[in-house]
Amino acid sequence: MSHKRIPKRKAAIAVGGVVALGAAAILLPNANASQDGAPDDAAAAPRTLKAADASDLASRLAGLLGDAFAGSYYDGENKQLVVNVVPGDDNNVIVQAEKAGAAVREVDNSLTELAAGARTLKSEATIPGTSWAVDPRTNRILVTADSTVTGDRWNRLESTVRSLGPGMATVKKSAGAFRTFASGGDAIFSGGARCSLGFNVTAGDGSPAFLTAGHCGVAADQWSDAQGGQPIATVDQAVFPGAGDFALVTYDDPATQAPSEVNLGDQTLPISGAAEATVGQEVFRMGSTTGLADGQVLGLDATVNYPEGTVTGLIQTNVCAEPGDSGGSMFTRDGLAIGLTSGGSGDCTSGGETFFQPVTTALEAVGATLGADGAGDQAGGAGDAGAGDQAGGEEAGAGEDAGAGAGDASGQGAQNHSRTSH
Repeated sequence: MSHKRIPKRKAAIAVGGVVALGAAAILLPNANASQDGAPDDAAAAPRTLKAADASDLASRLAGLLGDAFAGSYYDGENKQLVVNVVPGDDNNVIVQAEKAGAAVREVDNSLTELAAGARTLKSEATIPGTSWAVDPRTNRILVTADSTVTGDRWNRLESTVRSLGPGMATVKKSAGAFRTFASGGDAIFSGGARCSLGFNVTAGDGSPAFLTAGHCGVAADQWSDAQGGQPIATVDQAVFPGAGDFALVTYDDPATQAPSEVNLGDQTLPISGAAEATVGQEVFRMGSTTGLADGQVLGLDATVNYPEGTVTGLIQTNVCAEPGDSGGSMFTRDGLAIGLTSGGSGDCTSGGETFFQPVTTALEAVGATLGADGAGDQAGGAGDAGAGDQAGGEEAGAGEDAGAGAGDASGQGAQNHSRTSH
């Protein structure tokens, strides 16, 4: 059986124009630049770290410091991990964090208190057009309301935030409206829907597949690499709304080659593994509408109340996106897969808020591994660059998935939609 490769739709990605070329100029020359700092036995602290290494250190310190740990974020300018600590009688926790190489900051709100505040928001203010996520840089819950939240709904939101007490949450207004980024155009297609391929993976049974947005997976079962073309892949699992926004789509031809790379237009970036996001981390996104864009992670475990329903466990960023970018890949300059484009507000002219499905969570949920041969990092791994053989996936020159009907259809789709045979 002959092998085939999905053609890269350079024309679709080129529509990113200046945005794509500008971000590529930032990304590629430094793709392999090391951010490692002093060796482990150096006396000085805090250490300089890569963002992925900072995420690893944060996880270790969370276990080490226990209830004193109040979150962390990556200081990209100084390349350091900043750890929030709730002050107490035992100053040893600060010493432990400093010895581990982190910069330590004393804060007022514990993670337990912030989690309780998020639960109150869920029970009292689950309003379409709102979102919330813990922002470790302010040690508060960042609550965002889009332009549709007005009148009684705005008053209800403000009242709920006030009830949390002073210094617990801040409210930000967004000029746009939260939506999944779906539209008609040139990418991967199913009827009237268009979406973006995120990362190629290997399904649990060893077959080639890819990840994309869940709202695309519930919009249609079969997808093509050309508008009006024959289907080349079938949805196996999809989640939206609910605990995520992700779908596993398997290629119909088991001989399909699914390279582990992101197509940047005239070049490709190898993807070497999957990694957890870190607040403050620099990230890049590819989309069929806007090409390559960059920005920072603003919050983790975000809850977003889309018109179609509530989605939890997302990554909040300031990376711009527009209709047509749904499902596209978010990654780091050194080739780590981070997220899949879900939705948000705004555009690439005025900016806005955007939300992404963590790749590690999606991989674990669908039982897939990054890379065509399954040799890439498993879900949840820190994903050191170069660790996986073929992790990640080409953003299918297939362009992003974004269906003109994807947003509407996804509201009709059942959560945890699954196909067991093709």
